[in-house]
Amino acid sequence: MSELLFRPVHELAALVRAGEISASELVGASLERIDALDGQLNAFTHVDADGALATAAAIGPDDPRPFAGVPIAIKDNRPVAGMPITLGSRLLGGLTPPFDAVLVQRLRRAGFVIVGKTALPEFGILPTTESALHGPTRNPWDLTRTPGGSSGGAAAAVAAGMVPIAHGNDGGGSLRIPAACCGLVGLKPSRGRVTLSPTEGESFLVTDGVLTRTVGETAALLDVLAGPAPGDASWAPAPPEPFAQTAARAPGPLRIGFCLTPPLETTAIDPLATQAVHDTVALLGELGHTVEEIDPPWALPGLLELFGAAFGPAVASSILFASTIAGHAPREEDVEPLSWWLWEQAQGLDAAHYLAAIGQLQALSRTLVTATAAYDAVLTPALAQRPVELGTLNGETSDPAATFRGGGEFTPFTPIANVTGQPAISIPLFHGDDGLPTGVHFFGRPAQEGPLLALAAQLEAARPWTGRRPELVAAA
Repeated sequence: MSELLFRPVHELAALVRAGEISASELVGASLERIDALDGQLNAFTHVDADGALATAAAIGPDDPRPFAGVPIAIKDNRPVAGMPITLGSRLLGGLTPPFDAVLVQRLRRAGFVIVGKTALPEFGILPTTESALHGPTRNPWDLTRTPGGSSGGAAAAVAAGMVPIAHGNDGGGSLRIPAACCGLVGLKPSRGRVTLSPTEGESFLVTDGVLTRTVGETAALLDVLAGPAPGDASWAPAPPEPFAQTAARAPGPLRIGFCLTPPLETTAIDPLATQAVHDTVALLGELGHTVEEIDPPWALPGLLELFGAAFGPAVASSILFASTIAGHAPREEDVEPLSWWLWEQAQGLDAAHYLAAIGQLQALSRTLVTATAAYDAVLTPALAQRPVELGTLNGETSDPAATFRGGGEFTPFTPIANVTGQPAISIPLFHGDDGLPTGVHFFGRPAQEGPLLALAAQLEAARPWTGRRPELVAAA
């Protein structure tokens, strides 16, 4: 049973269908591990043991759904009917939505059993997970370090085997960063690939996905989640075949560019991250791909400020929404200092300047996609630094501007894909001599998740990573 929740989700579903294990036993195993480990990790903001067991009890071996009985967790910024939603902020209080997000509906229709909600930093701002409301979430590989963010609770839960898979989302790297910190696979789908219904019609930066241990699981879940909902303002074009089908087929020889020059010129790259890229380049050559170093034109002066001008108003909108529900105007004492700083930044940004910032980012996107059009994928480090120690970056800061920049310097490569809308993936090909996972990061062609997943699956087959376990897990 200790290894059960480290098995791929399709294998777990097959065990339930074959009657080798019941859905109740599988969900019960997940709840037991949450009970055993979450006191140390603090990955969950809410656990619905009674609801999950009741759902599991209604699932039999004859259930035709592809993932019937498999437990999953939802990040605490998407509505799940009957479960509290906090966005990592005390401002929302005890808000409990009476409806599911469409992506949650799709997971339920596929047979997944929701066991609870996972932690994030306040409003998903930082690439760490240490909200004042819920406290720090810890990395299962090293309890003194961050699991990344903003989907840090999801990553910690999967890496520790509390759930085999978890939902998350990505507005600047929030799936890929925790994947790199925790030794998981993190795909940011293309812009518009996964609907944000019913709460939003579209987003320039944010898209939803999952954290998994294998590329095959990520591909299969993208098939579950992908597609628009009625009323969406925009959506990505449908793939020519299921993503899982493309991912299972080895890619032919590809032309791949690699880059070690970060978009933020002040950023230093950790030697282990640099070595991981060079080792990946060698592996890609062994697999028959053509690889060459490139220098994309992404070091735009003021890039972080432009990104903040696009991201800050989204945070301000969340603060305004939550304050309206609370029945008063936004107040400084209700949120963390970093959140309030972004609120104030947004108040000083009129509509014309906001639209101008979006326009500049869209122009940069067009330049970058054009400049890299000759390449099937672009390889970079996943992180510029090792997973930072707890307390290094959190919203309870006395210098919000420096903290926001520090987050960018920790993760300078990932936000670019949110700006361009391209799919991008972090895979845990290596493990550092400091005992921490070391991810590498690939940008794919626009709206081409399938070929990107096929490349990632080929690398996984060449250098398997799924047998690695944190010591915490072995002890449990």
